Amino acid sequence: MKKLHTLSLALGIFLSVFILTCTHDNGPAASELILPRVVSEDETFRVVRVLEGLEHPWSFTFLPDGRILVTERPGRLALVENGRIRRLSGLSDIVATGQGGLLDVVLHPEYEQNGWIYFSYSGGSRTELSTRVARARVSASRLIDVQIIFTMQPASAGGRHFGSRLAFMDDGTVLITLGERGEQNRAQDLKDHAGSTIRLHDDGSVPEDNPFVGRMDAVPEIYTYGNRNAQGMAVQPGTGLVWQHEHGPRGGDEINIIEPGKNYGWPVITYGREYSGGSIGIGTEAPGMEQPILHWTPSIAPSGMTFYSGSLFPAWRGNLFVGALVGRHLRRLVVEGTRVVHQEILLQDSLGRIRDVREGPDGALWLITDSRNGGLYRIEPVQ
Repeated sequence: MKKLHTLSLALGIFLSVFILTCTHDNGPAASELILPRVVSEDETFRVVRVLEGLEHPWSFTFLPDGRILVTERPGRLALVENGRIRRLSGLSDIVATGQGGLLDVVLHPEYEQNGWIYFSYSGGSRTELSTRVARARVSASRLIDVQIIFTMQPASAGGRHFGSRLAFMDDGTVLITLGERGEQNRAQDLKDHAGSTIRLHDDGSVPEDNPFVGRMDAVPEIYTYGNRNAQGMAVQPGTGLVWQHEHGPRGGDEINIIEPGKNYGWPVITYGREYSGGSIGIGTEAPGMEQPILHWTPSIAPSGMTFYSGSLFPAWRGNLFVGALVGRHLRRLVVEGTRVVHQEILLQDSLGRIRDVREGPDGALWLITDSRNGGLYRIEPVQ
């Protein structure tokens, strides 16, 4: 009997370990409290790591059923459910090189009716590479009905400045940010998509009221131009204004409120300098070119950003949150009208390079970190 009991106990432990291993063979362990209490200027919160094991995650979005889609820059789309990661098949055409790969992901505003997700990536070949945007539907463990709705032209070599943030405006059109691919003067060429914000209908067709429709010297998709490499964009609740930030070179990161047809100056005007220290353009101002709402020198390397509108953090409602890569923190911006009147640095060097920040359906703030073992984190209130 004693031997039988010992055998049964050993078998039970084996089965428990086996089941636990099977539960997590596609993902990491359960949530872990990382920072139990952080006291900021207006709120007190804690940070929970929901999962790790993401390879250079770039963006994420929440499905209505509670699952989370996370893009991994090497070219994988992760579906997170109950602390597990499942990679979806059906992606193609992605060329992951330098800053490129699988980048942003958002849901169609009417996702619950049509099931469309939209994602951006670098595609083509290493010598003819461009930012592309596709839409698809999630079915079990794969993407179906994949349709490319936009390809930046002209394509070019190199692994820099793909831009690639997506946002749906209140009128149902979608905005796409495009970097100038490291070739500065392309941002001032209206016949070139590079260095611009693109506006399209949800099927990829061009809205008739785009600012350059009908002009022979411009491509009709362009909504704004003179943008260096915008990697953050958010529509402000209540106003519908589109706030966008872009990377400067050495200094000169900017936040702008973008408006149709406006020229945001790069590389003619900038608050940044060449990485070697030399000057760029003609200065910081020029007629017909927009001034930023805010600029950062030295650079913080801003990443994703979101307005907070939830109820868990009432003192933060209406604030704009920006992730920082080089700065390795979360930046809170207090907004009044079209001005930033105060800034607070949160989580300095606590989590690493913050790549994206979103408000979750639970009213918490969620973050992802950019590393080989990137994590998904939740900021929640503490009494």
